[in-house]
Amino acid sequence: MKQIRYFLEAVLLYVLTFIFRIMPVDLASDIGGYLGRKIGSRLAASRKAIRQVEEHLPELDGVRVVNDMWENLGRIIGEYPHLKTIARHRVKIENLEIIQGYMNVGQPCIFFSGHMANWEIPPPTLLIQQGKAVDITYRAPNNPWVDKALLRMRNMGGRINAYAKSRTGAQQMLKALRQGHMMCFLIDQKYNEGVAVPFFKKPAMTNPAFVIMARKYNYPLVPIQIIREEGANFRIVIHEPLKITGDMSNEDVIAEAHGLLEDWIAKRPEQWLWLHRRWDNLKSKEKD
Repeated sequence: MKQIRYFLEAVLLYVLTFIFRIMPVDLASDIGGYLGRKIGSRLAASRKAIRQVEEHLPELDGVRVVNDMWENLGRIIGEYPHLKTIARHRVKIENLEIIQGYMNVGQPCIFFSGHMANWEIPPPTLLIQQGKAVDITYRAPNNPWVDKALLRMRNMGGRINAYAKSRTGAQQMLKALRQGHMMCFLIDQKYNEGVAVPFFKKPAMTNPAFVIMARKYNYPLVPIQIIREEGANFRIVIHEPLKITGDMSNEDVIAEAHGLLEDWIAKRPEQWLWLHRRWDNLKSKEKD
């Protein structure tokens, strides 16, 4: 039964991808956003997302934020076949000078961000606009056919190395770091084997790997923010590297990184993926 479901999911994704690919970028993004809002708002997962918004940003209308979130997510699906075009023509980079010096001397960086706007955009943009390959890590979908389809779109024809979050992926990532590769981490998913660090004032289990590796290889730890402007247009804001001193614990550094994410999310809550089960405290309420 599971294989049949996986097959049907993959067929749906391939059909949507084909349709979106033959559309202009703006139309694909707009239709994806429309479908995301219409379909997503009716799913049971919306109730969990609304509770998370209302608990952590109580001043906001949770229903409105989550409906807008579904539109953003639908746009991402419509934009997948157009990542190369978007990266080349539709992304402005702010504060590039922060990393320009590192790139000029061949100093790798570790970038970190969250599931904001279209989180697939930064690595292709740095590759296409600056000629700098940035490896990525990702959580592979359970459906292997869907995983293969998404990977083919996000790795720019094999020019971006992508490591699944697994034991094998971790070994490949360590090898790449030792060889001086740049790496980008999305740090806002729950990681049961991680460390508990406040996120919106509540403990959230977080993978400390991005901090540990920055320390181990003495790489600058650079926050990179992605913002959706109108439609399928984006802005990448590069922030100053976090200052990691010897008396700071990994948890201290993660708390600083979380503070940045909180600020980004509070300003554009509809652009964050509220579907993640980020906090344990909501588990008992989730009967969906």
